[in-house]
Amino acid sequence: MPVESKLLDALRPWLAARRWLVGFSGGLDSTVLLHALVRLTQGRRLPPISAVHVHHGLQAVADAWPEHCRQVCEGLGVPLEIVRVQVAHGASLERAARDARYAAFAERLGEGDLLLTAQHRDDQAETLLFRLLRGAGVRGLAAMPAERPLGQGRLLRPLLAVSRAELQAYADAQGLRWIEDPSNQCDDHARNYLRLQVLPPISRRWPQASANMARTAAHMAEAQALLDELAQADLAAAQQPSPVDWLALPSLCLPALRALSPARQRNALRHWLAHLTELPDSDHWCGWESLRDARGDATPRWRLGRGELQRTGERVWWVGNSWLLPAEGPLAWPQPSTDLSLPGNGSLHLIGTAPAGRLQVRYRAGGEWLVLPGRGRRDLKRLLNENGVPGFVRARLPLLFCEDQLIAVGNLPQLDAAAVSLVWTLPPAD
Repeated sequence: MPVESKLLDALRPWLAARRWLVGFSGGLDSTVLLHALVRLTQGRRLPPISAVHVHHGLQAVADAWPEHCRQVCEGLGVPLEIVRVQVAHGASLERAARDARYAAFAERLGEGDLLLTAQHRDDQAETLLFRLLRGAGVRGLAAMPAERPLGQGRLLRPLLAVSRAELQAYADAQGLRWIEDPSNQCDDHARNYLRLQVLPPISRRWPQASANMARTAAHMAEAQALLDELAQADLAAAQQPSPVDWLALPSLCLPALRALSPARQRNALRHWLAHLTELPDSDHWCGWESLRDARGDATPRWRLGRGELQRTGERVWWVGNSWLLPAEGPLAWPQPSTDLSLPGNGSLHLIGTAPAGRLQVRYRAGGEWLVLPGRGRRDLKRLLNENGVPGFVRARLPLLFCEDQLIAVGNLPQLDAAAVSLVWTLPPAD
């Protein structure tokens, strides 16, 4: 089947998109994609097509690429935007460049927009092999998804059923010009090594290897979809409402998770954590077991990339990194008739008439107490225990003092010692 026919088949579900935006590097793959899309518009009603070239500035030779891309797009009658990005230097320059590139793409996608990128079947096989060598699980071995959300739109890879040889043949037949990135010939990077040194001899011995590996990735994607369905069913029982209804942070009921087999626990948690943090590898799940099996009065933590899981009694909470930072205080509140913004900790609104005296918002230092009507002097720590306030919240819980007397606690009107209530609007979760 010709490249254009395969491309059109992949795009049929997306003909009603508001716009097709092509990630255009100027290399062989994206050049064929853009050229074939323009040919498809001849005699067909398709969404408007435009292109974006992301310039990373990592090679001196790359400074000429934007002009090449401009000339190609001008010849095809396609609008082009050139975006220059800064790449953060770290352990993996390749990954940092990819992150910067997709961040630039995401910023340009509106609702109903589709980003088209030119990864092909050989790229899929390479991704599968790369992840297999790194010990990936089912989700990783599903390799690159054909489509996924990105920004306000979606990312689509419509050439995953097309081999690089087919793209080369198309480009030769159409007399196309494209950029040859010299870094692609350096096998210092792991993926380039697979592409240059490993996959060619495999393909000579097994000519259908790339097609078969891409098919395996599709099987893994289907298996992952089934695991996701199972996780959603298991999580439904664990996502019972929290007794602390004003604390809008992700949490799960621990007994519902304990009722599952260990494998189903890990599957449910992977699904739940996927949009919150980088997932742990298999060697680090002992952190979950320690948290799950700790004594009921313990406060275990499982540290992950963007935060940590914390346990309070029989509930597990996700606490993002921003919530682990200390809150800034104390803060004077000279005009209690207006809301008070708390640096990095949301805001406060006072209900009722503020008593006379100097008002100040503080955070727990230990030893605080309240005088409650009908109950006398009570220790704040004991009161927070009685009300089930998780430990990780207590360092951020705003306390309202009049002079040096504690009179109200954020979002706990039952602990108000005066005729006022303190409404705390929490900071957004990570």
